[in-house]
Amino acid sequence: MDLELQGRTALVSGSTQGIGYAIASALTAEGAEVVINGRTAAAVDAAISRLRSEHPGARPRGIAADLADSEETSLLLAEVGEVDILVNNVGLFGLAPFGDIADEDWQRYFDVNVMSGVRLSRAILPGMLHRGWGRIVFIASESGVNVPADMIHYGTTKAAMLALANGLAKLTRGTGVTVNSILGGPTYSDGVEAAVAQLAAAQSAPVEAVKAAIIAQNRTTLLERFIDPAEIASLVAYLASPRSSATNGSAVRAEGGVLATTL
Repeated sequence: MDLELQGRTALVSGSTQGIGYAIASALTAEGAEVVINGRTAAAVDAAISRLRSEHPGARPRGIAADLADSEETSLLLAEVGEVDILVNNVGLFGLAPFGDIADEDWQRYFDVNVMSGVRLSRAILPGMLHRGWGRIVFIASESGVNVPADMIHYGTTKAAMLALANGLAKLTRGTGVTVNSILGGPTYSDGVEAAVAQLAAAQSAPVEAVKAAIIAQNRTTLLERFIDPAEIASLVAYLASPRSSATNGSAVRAEGGVLATTL
């Protein structure tokens, strides 16, 4: 299926690795001109080189900026130009007992996971509405619906992300612009892969055995495996395309059946 993304400009926040990179790669494969973002120039340059290697003839761009910082975000927005597709992907996650999460940790999670999307959407949405077409996709999580007891700060920010996307969608009434969220499930991103490798080394156990043991603890998953970042990326590519014109204001599930309740 042709997703009709040739010539569209897509900004993917936090896209030098993991789910963000997979999204950038999927959009590039569909002909979009992708703008890579990461915190360091070295990471951005490496991701651009990788994209060009995987997709000969592609012309990705890159802008280094810490999107938790309003000034750096402003500089990125001044450089990026018109954006047809905005994917709010950048995010922090981690395990922590609720009583050990300090105020500054809460603030950092909100700055990265929520305010990055606020600032980018606030700047980019008006142009989409003026031109009559655009796509904003938030990479949320099933943890925003079923908040984990050991990741309350993360789940809270993902719930806020869902609320933000839902509210923004209401501003697009009667236009060719849509705003949607993806409820991702346990995904084998670079960060998860590194954590599993570290745990396997500490236990002197094979990585695949530790990986299988972790996912086996999740009693509600129907996949009974980790989700591959490319599986999330395929759904993003569809939601970013003209083909998804009837989907707006939705929280689309790609969590492998982890959520036992309907939304």
